[in-house]
Amino acid sequence: MAESAADVARAIYEAFATGDVPGVLGRFSPDIVWNEAENFPYADGNPYIGPEAVANGVFARCVSEWDGFAVEIDEIIDAGDVAVAIGRYLGTYKATGTPQRTQLAHLWWVEGGKVVRFQQFADTLGIARVIGAV
Repeated sequence: MAESAADVARAIYEAFATGDVPGVLGRFSPDIVWNEAENFPYADGNPYIGPEAVANGVFARCVSEWDGFAVEIDEIIDAGDVAVAIGRYLGTYKATGTPQRTQLAHLWWVEGGKVVRFQQFADTLGIARVIGAV
């Protein structure tokens, strides 16, 4: 039996938590379309197309700009070919020294066991305050 979208999302978060970047990127379709929330700092590259674009445009920035960056997922909802994850971003923004507990929702569209599309929703005002943009 094929993995559900929720299983794929869960595996991605587990790999991300252990720093297994190949394990994360290996779950992405070669032509994944990744969108950060409108007005989120990393939305400047939307849409990110392909795993390398996501790795360089999003993940590398998370690691270089944050101390202890992590994603804490409270719930994953299985909605057929889509999984919805609800949780928070954690970490301290290096430039301001301000910690975050930013609320998030992630939507993962999965086909054939690979993520083909991702959409982030997040508290953009909260993150703007943490990074000193407002």
